[in-house]
This record gives sequence, structure tokens and C-alpha cells, in this order.
Amino acid sequence: MNDEDGYGRFGVYSRVELERFFHLDDEDRRLIAARRRDYNRLGFTLQVVTVRHLGMFLPDPLDVPPKLVEYLAEQLGIEDPSCVKRYTDREKTRLEHAWEIQREYGLTPFADVEPELTAWIADQAWLTGEGPKAIFSGAVAWLRGRQALLPAGVTTLERMVAAGREAADQRLWQQLTSPLTPPTSGALLRLLDVPDAGKQRVNDLDRLRKGLFRTSSKGMVAALNRVADLVAVGAGSLDVSAVPPRRLLGLATHGIAGKTTLLRRMSREHRLAVLVATVLALSARATDDALELFDLVMTTELLSKAERESKDEKLRRYPRVSRNAGKLAAAVTVLLEMSEVKPDISLEMVWDLIENAVTKSELRAAVAVIDELVPADDAELNGQRLEELAGRLATVRPFLPLMMRTIEFGATADGAPVLKAMKTLADLLTTKTKLPATWLDARKVDHDLIGGGWKRLVYREGRPPETVDRAAYTLCLLEQFHRHLKHRNIFALTSLRWRDPRAQLLSGEVWEQARDAGMNALDLPVEPRPLLAEHAARLDEMYREVASRLDADTPATIDEDGKLHVAALVAVADPPSLIDLRRRVERMMPKIDLPELVLEVMSWHPGFIEAFTHVSGNEARVADLGLSVAAVLCSYAMNVGFGPVTSPGVEALTRDRLHHVDQNYVRFDTLAAANTVLVQAQAEIGLAQAWGGGLVASVDGMRFVVPVRTIHARPNPKYFGRKRGITWLNMLNDQSAGLSAQVLRGTPRDSLHTVDVVLSQQGGKVPEVIITDTGSYSDIVFGLLHLVGRQYRPELANLPDQRLWRVDPNADYGPLDRAARGRIDVEKITRHWDEMCRIAVSLHSYVVSAHEVTRMISRDGTPTPLGHAIAHFGRIFKTIHILRLADDEPYRREGHGQKNLVEGRHDLARRIFHGKKGEINRAYYEGMEDQLSALGLVLNCVVLWNTIYLDRALDQLRAQGYPVLDADVSRLSAFIRDHIGIDGHYAFHLPDLGGTHRPLRNPDNADDE
Repeated sequence: MNDEDGYGRFGVYSRVELERFFHLDDEDRRLIAARRRDYNRLGFTLQVVTVRHLGMFLPDPLDVPPKLVEYLAEQLGIEDPSCVKRYTDREKTRLEHAWEIQREYGLTPFADVEPELTAWIADQAWLTGEGPKAIFSGAVAWLRGRQALLPAGVTTLERMVAAGREAADQRLWQQLTSPLTPPTSGALLRLLDVPDAGKQRVNDLDRLRKGLFRTSSKGMVAALNRVADLVAVGAGSLDVSAVPPRRLLGLATHGIAGKTTLLRRMSREHRLAVLVATVLALSARATDDALELFDLVMTTELLSKAERESKDEKLRRYPRVSRNAGKLAAAVTVLLEMSEVKPDISLEMVWDLIENAVTKSELRAAVAVIDELVPADDAELNGQRLEELAGRLATVRPFLPLMMRTIEFGATADGAPVLKAMKTLADLLTTKTKLPATWLDARKVDHDLIGGGWKRLVYREGRPPETVDRAAYTLCLLEQFHRHLKHRNIFALTSLRWRDPRAQLLSGEVWEQARDAGMNALDLPVEPRPLLAEHAARLDEMYREVASRLDADTPATIDEDGKLHVAALVAVADPPSLIDLRRRVERMMPKIDLPELVLEVMSWHPGFIEAFTHVSGNEARVADLGLSVAAVLCSYAMNVGFGPVTSPGVEALTRDRLHHVDQNYVRFDTLAAANTVLVQAQAEIGLAQAWGGGLVASVDGMRFVVPVRTIHARPNPKYFGRKRGITWLNMLNDQSAGLSAQVLRGTPRDSLHTVDVVLSQQGGKVPEVIITDTGSYSDIVFGLLHLVGRQYRPELANLPDQRLWRVDPNADYGPLDRAARGRIDVEKITRHWDEMCRIAVSLHSYVVSAHEVTRMISRDGTPTPLGHAIAHFGRIFKTIHILRLADDEPYRREGHGQKNLVEGRHDLARRIFHGKKGEINRAYYEGMEDQLSALGLVLNCVVLWNTIYLDRALDQLRAQGYPVLDADVSRLSAFIRDHIGIDGHYAFHLPDLGGTHRPLRNPDNADDE
């Protein structure tokens, strides 16, 4: 009992629940036996079980369910339970019994712990900012944990919680507003003012909350000006380190998502506090947006176009190079032939013979052309790309100085010289000098950073003394700056996405405090040698087992080059019994529209709708909230907008209500909380348990085109044609439940994000095995996942090209000896073990993302020493995985089956997400994340509904004597969809099902269209 609605009241209990909660032990019976009369014994017993179950004594001790009285009387051997009515004849008896029970069971009066509870509520409200219901439940649990009596009336705790939250809010507002100077306060309040004149009467806060920019130099200037405007407000200089991050985030969420009209109605102090938190959050978001746009400009407008132009130029040059190279080849051929036939032939005769094939003037012209088109120090025209890149100074010139002035960057030792040179360059580009515009003062540039093909361009021939080429030096430096920024050797101090991951890792005293608990949770030893010896022995054993069976009739073979090949799996045909079972159960599924399905799932699990809390944290609820939430979820999941799901005559389905619920209730954290309810419910169904134990999961991506202008989409002609798009990387367990997901910009390698998706799981059992496709594979991912306690099993499409690794260089593995050509450096793992464990515990503690760590320890495919150590650790498990793929067919089939499961879910997702050609039309990352989270939630609703009704259909078939085979049941799918209505205008009306389920259809009747 930890809910206001059930406070101080008994529920309705089954016989099993009565036996579980109200059984009397020997100590209870000893105390009860001291009463002489039956009604006193029964009344005393009622007070014992009441205080034990409810945590309090009731004003009327007989206000209990009759079944409970009968059950207690049965235990006491009292034949007439109704005698208990006489228990309250004497008021003092009840009180004396209560005092005795309190003394004998060591219960503490509420008054004795009230001051301590008040302090706990204040701390909880201050640190977490949770709503009243959560703090109320926590207060009840706090009292029960300390054997303290709850107050008799629920209002006592409610007043304490309300007072604690109000005091915490006042404290929060005071801490954020007291350091403000009058100019800063005025600047913050003016953000909500609407200008009196102008074409667009939009206040500054609404303008700053929007972050859409063009992928161009003008777009970069607009993005940086947004950062500068937020910095100019002055709130960024405030020290908010004493404010709990959750409180700051809660206020900022209210300011970013809330309507400005509502913000204006707040008290001045509250309004200022919200604006401070909002500006701080927007500053980080604006910095992220600006650097995201910079990355996009560099990638698509500079690097890719330069690469493409250089390739085009190579093609344009090819005919001239080919023609003139042919003339040179003819001359050289004559020279070589004559030097072999007549070594002492004179030079004049050689020239006579050469001129029979090509004249001297033609040779001179050919040499000049080749010298022009193919510079000697720039093999294969790679310098052409740099030439094209250097020619794009006009793209970066408008924003580069502004970026270096506006965003505060930091750097590691590797990135510090580049950052310093960039700051100097920003000054050089904005300072007037006597030099011509195309040159820079060579005394003020960092010559150590100019290398490779850039030297020829930066130090052009004919330049004035003590100068370098401005365009070439700028792009040379910018290319290095961009590379260091991607790998976080250069980072933004106020950013979230482009921050320094090293600063987020557990370190110092915090790491020392978390080390033991974190490593115990991950089962990582302090001394790695025994563990590594165990892994080495297992690897050696696996090598020998597979080698011993290669000569037998196995799918694995070794070719002449020592490469390992595995024959493709042979498809297993569906047996007739499975085909008929699928047909029958699918025909038995009731027909239902998707909105009705979501409402029905909501009716089964009240925790689903309770997960949708108000953005402010207050207990603000609207009537028929579940109906509105279902409509919003379906509009998102079907990608149809609010139009088809509105019903003007229904208050909960008006457009205004849906926008209100969308803005205040539907967000990533509430969607995740609701998903947790569904995942847990799915795991409890017998049919889902027949599919799997929830310990195997797969991670795979689904692509979506984004036709609107946004910085959060990337190009990839293979998936998006001429448009740009995103990837929805999600994890699905073997019970068909979606566990977590992440929205990725474009189509990056899944291996950069797989670990993050695995560690961001929302509810359900934690999978032990992670299956992915080849795109998610890397040795570092192998190492990271095994460090955090997961087994990694990617599908490897290019298996013969995979190198096998060994620990013992002297071991003889027979036919596998040549394939095992890689050496695992155990000493390197041992040297870096403490750092590896620190990364693993930091990932496990969610203080840093695996994406940031992966970029930090691997630079353009070249790992750092720490990255090498993690990769060597991963190669142990990678090699074991490859050997099992070669030798264990059920192992391969399990991975293949899980992959098919993901494809089935994606097919269902495409069917549901049918509106607007299945394209994402949201420009903001948070909007994309919310829409696809809603799609994932609705998919889990469909899976849960299908599983429930499939389970009921199987029960009915068994009852009718139909032969249902377990092997066939395990191959049924939760992603069937023909019975679900998705197209049209949607009615949100759940019929009265009388607390049961819908009737199943007759599988032998033909479907009515």
C-alpha cells in the first residue's frame, strides 16, 4: 500500500492473497492467546494484521473485508466470526490493544519520526523534483522501512509532501534568481516580450527555441548568431553547480516546451528561474546545433564536393593524359629496345629512331602536359581534392571567425596546437593588413601543421616573401580542426553532443568510490590475469575442437590460402502442421482498428496511462487523458497528423486538447516509462515465454527519408535517393518486445551506437546475448559489450576475410593454423585493464555514452593504445564467435532467426507508419525521437495484443482437441497484421467488453470483406 487512492483501506483479496498477506505466525499466536474472549482475540488479531498491512491502526478496527474476518477466525478456531462486533463495545480496549501491539512489535509513533520524515521529503523534493504522487509513495515506503506508524489521515502526508515540494521550489527559484543582476533579469524577462512592430511579431524566446538552419555559410552564421544571442542574455555565466541537474532539466523542459503565455502568468521569481534554466539548456542545444551544422557543411558542402569535383576533374583530364602518355611510351619503348639490341648505339641514332615514331616537339609538348596534369609529388592526382577544397574559402570565410569567437572550445594535448592555430587564424581573417587579400603573414601561422599535399598549395610558387596562401592554409587547418572535433580532441565546453567524453568518465575520488561496486556488478576482477588465462584456455579448446572436426562432414572448410569458409544454411521448410496452425489462429484473431487496439491495451494495464505525467511535474491531469494520449500516439505512429484522429464532438479528441496533451504529456521519458509496462506484461504471457526467455536480443536499424530541411538528417543515395534521412536503431528481444531505440543522423556505422542502444534498455529482463548484422561489428564493440557483461554475436557476411586471433603463438591448430594468424596481446590488455574497467563502469553508470567513448579511443580507424587494448580483449570473443559459427549450426540458426524477427517488426512498422509516404516530416531531433518512440510504443501495443489473443486462440484449439505442437507454437509470429484496421478516419471508442476479451472468430468461416 503506497498510493493515496488505497491509503488506509483494504482491497479485495483472493484466497491465495489472504494466505500470503494475513497468515499468523507463532509470535502472533502467542500474543493473541493472552486474550480470553473470542471477540477480544479476533479484534486484537484484526489490529495486528491491520497495522502490519496498512501501516496504521484504523479509527474503526472493524472496517475490514468480511472475508478477512472469516479467514482470521478460521486460523484462531473461532466458529462465529460475527462475535467480533462486540470488540468495540469498550473504547479503551481497542486503545490498550493498540498500545500493546505497538510496544510488542517495536512500532514507532508517527510523531517521533515526523521531523526526520519532513527533512527526507524536503531532500527528495529538492534533489529529484518528482511529482507529489511519487514523493507520497516514497514517504510511505520510508515510514514502513523504519517500522513507523503512518498517520491516520491521508491529508497529513499530503500536506507534508505539498509543503516539502513548495519549499524545494522556492529554494530552487531563489538559488537561480538571487545571483542575477538587474540588467540580466531585464534581459531574461524581455525574452517573453512581443515586439510592437515588425512583420513577424514573435518574442525572442520563441525565436531562440527554433533551431532550423540552412546547410550553408549563411545557415552557419544564423546558428552562431543564435548562440551569441543566448550568451548575450548573461545567464550562462551563473554558477548553478549547487542545483541538482534533474531540477534544472525539469525547469528547462517546462520553458522549452511550454507556451509563452503560460510563462508570463507565473510569479516573477518563478518566471525568472524558468528562464534561467531555459537559457542554459538552450545555450547547450544551440551550441550542439551550430556544431552539427558545421559538421554537415564540412561533410557535404566541402569534403564531399571537393572529392566529387576532383574525381570529375580526373575524368576530364584522362583523355589528354592518355594521349600524351602514349607518345612518351612510344619513345621510351624505342629507347629500351635499342639499348638491349645495341648497347653501344649512339645518341644521334637513337633520336633518329625515336623521331620515326614521335617528333621532339611532340615529346616536349607531351612532357609539359603530363607535368602539368600529373605533378610528381602528388601521386594519382590526390592533390586535386585539396585544390578543390582550397577553392572553397568563400564557404567558410563568413562563419569561421564568428565560430571561434562565439563557441568556447577546449582541447586535449593532441588537439591543442590546432585549436590555438584556429584562434590565431580567426584573428588573421578579421584583421586588416597591408598584404594582398589572398595571402597571410607566414610569421603568424603554425608551419608544423602544414603537411602532405597541402604544402604545395600553402607554399605556392610566386608568393610574396614571408607569406602563405590564405585559402589553402585556412582549409588545411579547418580540415584538421573538423577531424579533431569529431574525435573530441577538440570539444565545446558548453555542449552536450560535442563535449569532452574524458571529463564525463568516472575519475578521481568518484571513481575510487564507484570502483568496487561497479566492477562487482559487471563481474570484473581487479587483477585480470586469471580471467584472461581462463579466456585463453577456452579459446585454445575451441580451436582444437573445431580443428578436430574439419575433416568430418561439417559445413566449414579451409581453402588453399588458409581462409575459413562456412556453407550457407539450408532453409527448413515449414511443416504442414505449422502452416495450418498459422492459418487457423490468424483467422481466429478479432478484427480491430489500431486506435481501439491501443485503448484496449491501456485498459488492461493502468500503469501504461499513469506513465504519462505532466511536464511540470505537478499532478495536473485532464479528463479522459488516456483517450487523448491514444489519439496522439496513433497519429504519430501512423504518420497521419492530428486531422484523421480528431472528433470535434468529443472533448478529449479536439485539436486543441490533442496539442495540449502532445506538448505537456507525450515526451521521450513518458513514452519510455509506458514502454516498460508493456515489456513487462509481454514477458508474463505463456506464448511469449515459448518464443524465448527474453535473454536474447538483436539490434538493427530502420531507415527513414526526411524531406524537410533539417540539420539532423544526412545524405545516402542508397537509402534516401536525392534526399536525406535518419536511422532508427532499435533493440528487440526474442519475445518480440522492443526494448530501446535511438535516432541516428543519416546512416552512420551501427557499431558506433550499438552499445548505447543496448545500455539504454527500457524495462524487461536484461539480455545476455546481443545479435547484430555486419554493419554493427567491430573489435572494439566486441570488447566493450563483453566488458559490460553481454555476449556479442554479429552476423558476419564476409567470414573468409575475418582474421582469427590466438593467444599462444606456438600452439598447433592443424588446418586452422594459417587462419589463426592474429596475435592477441595479453600484456597490452593487462596494462590498460584499470582504464578499461573505468570505461565499463562509466558506461554501466550512464555517465558517458559509448558513442563518445568509441570516437575517443578510435580515430579514423586507428585506435589509441587504450582502444587497441579493448580491441585485443574483444578479439578473444570474436574468434570464439567465428569458430562457433563454423561448427555449431543451432548457434547460427538462432542468430538467423533473431534477425528474421527484427525484419518482421520492421515490416509491421512500415505498414503502420504509412502516412506521408512513410517519411519523417519533423525538423527537430526531439520531434523525430518522440515520433519514432511513439511508433515503437504502438508496435509493442500491437505485439502485446496479438500475443494475448494468439495465446487465447491456442487455448481454444487445445480445448477443441486440435493437435497444437510446441515446435509449431514457437514459430508463430506476433507481427501478424491483416486483422488490424489502419486506413481511414479513426474512431476512438472502446466497446464494453465486460472485463473480458473480444470473442475469437471461427477459423473455418470465410473472411467477410
